[in-house]
Amino acid sequence: MTPPNPSVFAEIAPFRIEPRFVPRVWGSGDLRPWYPCGPLSEPVGEVWLTGDDCQVATGPHSGKRLADLFHEAPEAMLGSAAAERSSPLLIKVIFAREKLSVQVHPDDQLAQKYGHPRGKTECWYALAAEPGAQVAVGLRPGVTLDQVKAAVRDGTMEGLLSVLPISAGEMILVDAGTVHAIWPGSILLETQQNCDLTYRLYDYGRPRELQIEKSLEATRLATRAGKVKAQKTLDRTTLLEGEYFCIERIPVNVSRSSHTLPGRSEVTRGLSYLFAASGSARLTSAGFESLELPARGVVAVPAKSPTFAIQDLDGLDLIRISPRWPGRVAP
Repeated sequence: MTPPNPSVFAEIAPFRIEPRFVPRVWGSGDLRPWYPCGPLSEPVGEVWLTGDDCQVATGPHSGKRLADLFHEAPEAMLGSAAAERSSPLLIKVIFAREKLSVQVHPDDQLAQKYGHPRGKTECWYALAAEPGAQVAVGLRPGVTLDQVKAAVRDGTMEGLLSVLPISAGEMILVDAGTVHAIWPGSILLETQQNCDLTYRLYDYGRPRELQIEKSLEATRLATRAGKVKAQKTLDRTTLLEGEYFCIERIPVNVSRSSHTLPGRSEVTRGLSYLFAASGSARLTSAGFESLELPARGVVAVPAKSPTFAIQDLDGLDLIRISPRWPGRVAP
C-alpha cells in the first residue's frame, strides 16, 4: 500500500463524527429526547462519540473510520507535540437503566503488562440526574483487600463502596484502580483514555464473565477519585483538568473565534472535541463549508485546522474536551 502523501493532510477542517450506539444489558430501550432512538429492539447503554470505529460524518474524509484517519494523519490530527500517534480519548454518553457491574480499570503500567497500550482513567460529567441519583466511587475508608476478596465471594461488594449523590452539572474523577459502579438515575458524559478494559468484580448475578484476579491486581484501596470542583475564569469554566484530558464549558455568546477556544494551560494547539450538551451551533470559515453541530453531537477540531467561528444557534451549552499527555505542562 502506498503511504499517504503528508501534504494532503497539511490541514484538516473540523468534522462531525457519527455516533455509535452500543448495546448493553443494563441500558435503555429508548434514548429520546437525547437521541432520536426509540423504542429500540435491544437496550443501548453507551453512545460512543469518538470511538475508533465511529465514522467521519462530514467533509472530504466522510465515511472513514476515526482510527484510520488518526493513523493516516497523526500530526494533522494531534499536533507535533503529541506523545502518541493514535486516538487518545474515548468519549461516551452513558444511559444506565439498571446498575452497572462493580468494576475497576487498570492503570497504564498494568494494562501494558497484559499487552495493551494504555490503561483507563475516566471522568463523568452529569448531563442530567434524577432526585436521589447516586454513583459508587472508591472503597470506604479502612476497607482492606481481604475484605474485598470476602465480599466478592459472598456477594456483598456494594457494602464496601463509597456512595456519592450526583446532580446535573457535577464532575467526578474516576482514576485507574478505583473500584466503582454507575447506578440508574443519571445521564453521564464520560471522557476516558481510549481503552475499553474493564475488570468486573461483581455483576448482580448476570451471566457475564468476571475478572476477579485481574480486578484485585488493579484495585487501589485509596485513589484520587471523587467530585471535582469547577474552576471559573473570565472566558470558560474548567470542569476538570487532569493528566490525560481537560473538560471545559465554553460560553459562546452569539459567536466566538476558534483562536479563543484553547485555554492558557495548553502547551501547544492540539486536537479538541466540541460537544453540544444542549442547543446547537454552526461552524463557519473561509477554509471549509459551514458545519452544523446538533444537540448531543460532537465535532472534532484537528490540531491543524483552518480558523473558524462558532455560532450559537439555539441555547448552546458547549463542552470542549482536549487530550493531555502526562509530563507535559504549561510553561
